[in-house]
Amino acid sequence: MSDFVIGLDYGSDSVRAVLINAANGKEIEAEVSYYKRWQKGLYCNPSENRFRQHPLDHIEGLEKTITAIVSRSKVDPKQIKGICIDTTGSSPVPVNKEGIPLALVSGFEENPNAMMVLWKDHTAINEANEINELARSWDGTDFTKFEGGIYSSEWFWAKILHVAREDAAVKEAAYSWMEHCDLMTFSIIEKTSLADFKRSRCAAGHKAMWHEAWDGLPEASFLEKLDPYLAQLRDRLYSKTFTSNEIAGKLSKEWAERLGLTTETIVAVGTFDAHAGAVGAKIEEHALVRVMGTSTCDIIVASKDVISQNTVRGICGQVDGSVIPGLVGLEAGQSAFGDLLAWFKDVLMWPVDELVLSSKILSEEQKTALKEEISANFIKKLTQDAEEVPLSESIPTALDWINGRRTPDANQELKSAFSGLNLGTRAPHMFKALVNAICFGALKIVERFEEEGVAIHTVIGIGGVARKSPFIMQTLANVLNRPIKIAESDQAPALGAAIYAAVAAGIYEDVITAGKHMGSDFEAEYQPEPDAIKIYSKLLRSYEGLSEFVENQQKKNQ
Repeated sequence: MSDFVIGLDYGSDSVRAVLINAANGKEIEAEVSYYKRWQKGLYCNPSENRFRQHPLDHIEGLEKTITAIVSRSKVDPKQIKGICIDTTGSSPVPVNKEGIPLALVSGFEENPNAMMVLWKDHTAINEANEINELARSWDGTDFTKFEGGIYSSEWFWAKILHVAREDAAVKEAAYSWMEHCDLMTFSIIEKTSLADFKRSRCAAGHKAMWHEAWDGLPEASFLEKLDPYLAQLRDRLYSKTFTSNEIAGKLSKEWAERLGLTTETIVAVGTFDAHAGAVGAKIEEHALVRVMGTSTCDIIVASKDVISQNTVRGICGQVDGSVIPGLVGLEAGQSAFGDLLAWFKDVLMWPVDELVLSSKILSEEQKTALKEEISANFIKKLTQDAEEVPLSESIPTALDWINGRRTPDANQELKSAFSGLNLGTRAPHMFKALVNAICFGALKIVERFEEEGVAIHTVIGIGGVARKSPFIMQTLANVLNRPIKIAESDQAPALGAAIYAAVAAGIYEDVITAGKHMGSDFEAEYQPEPDAIKIYSKLLRSYEGLSEFVENQQKKNQ
């Protein structure tokens, strides 16, 4: 009889569950659930870079997706040996002493500050700047040095500090804070205290400045200089962390009944989606895995002999075991990838929404049909026409910083820009410029890794953009001047989570062995085109010139 495992992957807009045959990685069932409250735009204010999500969206999604795949598969629940949960991050949630999210506690149900602070929430820019200034100026350890040397507003401590200053009621009621992956794991296992719960090494190391070199989280004296609340909170967090091949606990009786599983089902320590995706794509040394969705996360692993205690400047951290136990996981990424193209679509859709679809000439049925048709074909048509624009034609230069810059050298205050527009510029030209921009941003990440001694021989693309846009992937291959392999799996992060679950459940001895049996094959490979490479090297200089100008202007305006 086969053993089966479940990978649960929380993205920005939805959660997806997959039921995987542990013998061969075959996907038996899959289900997606979109966040109802998030789809309505509740608790968010994009103009203020505030993005919050209600925990009920995640709890309801977990139950809906897992019950669906278990029911449809007809697999004996006793054969489903393990579950692992991956999420976006850093996405911290305030909780009470029992580990219940404050948004589920009376009086906080509609308070955005009591909800999950999504990774792309940038309301904590000032707090991140304070952390960076203190790390460089105080007389103690620089706790940002294994985080790339720059702490981001997207991360754990900055977000907590911002909420604590903004909302005294939440500050008072929050006994502790948990990363999303830890919260969901804690919620479904047999009862344990927050003090005894195994927190994610991946989340703690990449986002909370946890490191073995200083025996855990930053020392209290450092945190106290930021705010006494953080020093007090430190004692209610954790000192040890755990990799995702380890057991967090077994499924609780309540959740076993709700999900149609058993209390013998192992639940692995949680992790982040990109790191799980890299495992699902069979990451190995010198292979850069690009997880391409609304943003990107770029993951690479290196042996301790290669990386030692050296630190890579301007990335999102290097953490022993955050991807594969025994290897150092390094993370970088772009704050906007698909989001940049989605923004452009929204801009161009404004006259359609405000003029065409508000017309009294059309019936409601016609408006609905028209909107569905336009939405379905919009990016496809833009892509086709942009692809036909010759590289020799006048193409504008754009920056990919529509949501700030994650790496290299985090700066969430940076803005996007266009240059080189003229009366001949059309939407396809601008779309091509945006595609170029996200690819140039990716190149800057590759260059930084190699400048710091981390060699990259292979690039692997996973995610919706990688599988659905040959135009973008060919452009990326040309800009990087490297072949790019595309993972076959639609759900590489969920598959990676399932691989961790298989190891935690004892089906495989280690993550590398499990990955060889269960990891995704590759469905396509894009080769650099020699003629295009030369032209893109010239376009790159325009991107670098515009980048320098915009960054200098931002510094002048500070």
